[in-house]
Amino acid sequence: MTAAAATDAEWPQLHSASVTHGRGPSIAPRTEPISVCVRAADPLSRAGVVAQLRPRPEVQLLGDQDSDARVLVLVADSVDDDVQVQLRHIQRTSRTRTVLIATEIDAQHLMSAAECGIAGIIRRADATPGQLVNVINSVALGDGHLPGDLLAQLLSEVGRVQREVLGPRGLNTIQISPREQEVLRLLAEGRDTAEIAKALSFSGRTVKSVLQKFMDRYQLPNRTAAVAYAMRQGLI
Repeated sequence: MTAAAATDAEWPQLHSASVTHGRGPSIAPRTEPISVCVRAADPLSRAGVVAQLRPRPEVQLLGDQDSDARVLVLVADSVDDDVQVQLRHIQRTSRTRTVLIATEIDAQHLMSAAECGIAGIIRRADATPGQLVNVINSVALGDGHLPGDLLAQLLSEVGRVQREVLGPRGLNTIQISPREQEVLRLLAEGRDTAEIAKALSFSGRTVKSVLQKFMDRYQLPNRTAAVAYAMRQGLI
C-alpha cells in the first residue's frame, strides 16, 4: 500500500464516526457481501455469532480457518496471551482485518490489542446482529471501531504509563518530526484524513504520506496501532 495511491477505504481510521457515542458507526453503501470468518476457543461462542450473522445479506460466512476472509471476527473472554498471539499471527501472515468480540477488556489489554493490529472491538453484551454487522462494515471499509468509554480508558492508561513508567525512566527518547506529531495528535483526537489536512493546511496525500512513513519506520500495521504506539511512547 503506497501513501500516494491509497484511498481512504484502504486506510484504517480512528475517528468520531467510528467510535460509539450512543450511535453506530457511519456506513457507506456496499454492493457485495463482506467475506467473514468467525473464530473462538469455545465452540458454543462461535456457533452463537455464526447464528447471528448467517441471516444477514451484508456478510458471506466462510470457514473458521479461511485465510481469504476480508474480516475475521474473533470471540474471546478477554485479551489474554493466547489472543495476543493469535492477533500477532494474523497481523504477520495476512491482510485480513480483525474485529474482537470480548466479554471483558481493560485499558492495558486495549493497548495491547491495538498494537497487535486489531481494527475493531465490541463488547459481547453489545454485539447484537445489527451492531455487529455495522462494526464489520466499518472495519471492512478501512475504519476503526472503539466504544467511547474504552477510548477514555485508553487515554487514561496512556497518561498513567507516561507519568509512572516512561517519564521517571527517561524512556521518551523516540523522536518524531513536528509534522508527524501534529498529524498523530489530530488522529488521536478522532479526526479523519480530510479534517487533519484542513486543520494543518496540508493535502490529503501529504497526511497519508506522513502517516505511512511513521508506520513504516516502526513497523506498525495501521493507523490505530500508530496512535496506540505514539501514545504509549509519550510522543503525543
